[in-house]
Amino acid sequence: MSTLEIKDLHVSIETEQGTKEILKGVSLTIKTGETHAIMGPNGSGKSTLASTIAGHPRYTVTSGTITLDGEDVLEMSVDERARAGVFLAMQYPVEVPGVTMTNFLRTAKTAIDGEAPALRTWTKDVKAAMQQLRIDADFAQRNVNEGFSGGEKKRVEILQLELFKPKFAILDETDSGLDVDALKVVSEGVNRAHEEGNMGTLLITHYTRILRYIKPEFVHVFVDGKVVEEGGPELADRLEEEGYDRYAPGAGVAVAPAVQA
Repeated sequence: MSTLEIKDLHVSIETEQGTKEILKGVSLTIKTGETHAIMGPNGSGKSTLASTIAGHPRYTVTSGTITLDGEDVLEMSVDERARAGVFLAMQYPVEVPGVTMTNFLRTAKTAIDGEAPALRTWTKDVKAAMQQLRIDADFAQRNVNEGFSGGEKKRVEILQLELFKPKFAILDETDSGLDVDALKVVSEGVNRAHEEGNMGTLLITHYTRILRYIKPEFVHVFVDGKVVEEGGPELADRLEEEGYDRYAPGAGVAVAPAVQA
């Protein structure tokens, strides 16, 4: 079992108005085999947390720690984090002109594992994963995300997840822009990766609809850069009914202590 632990994390960015603190003391522990959902309104810092774990250079950690099995993640480069088992499914996947899906996937797999996968087995695995995610076989020869719809880009993110087999997957609003059918297909892919690889999952979302397909054991409510309440799946159900108004300034909801799973 592996553990990704975040302790009292404070993160800032530089803006035209000066330094702005986004994360204000986030603590969270995720173990392989667990699924955690982070829910909250726009601008609460959820994507900042995801990007900071992955190593985006825009975000500056001013205090706190992130460790993976005791190793300091913040001292790792982005590629070192990927090799250590951290995967980020981006909210807005980028296009990579001139690089085919086939070349990208095999090159990335080789970089993560330290050796190239056996070609025959790899080709079989890629084809099977694409079929399960309902990605047309022709996409293998297209440039990464170039001309893809939003839903197609999200399926390609989950294709990477299934093939790279990370220890921890951070899914940053993977459900945004998906219709009902695509949401179900993507969720099934996440569930397969979770079950086959005993993966830890951190699912970031605004809405509960994806939680009908990906069932979290832990739900964390994120408001104004910190966790303000934590619970089980029933907390997501309450958010569906009540929204986030109860966490507005002056509403009187106390900040919850971090869950030590």
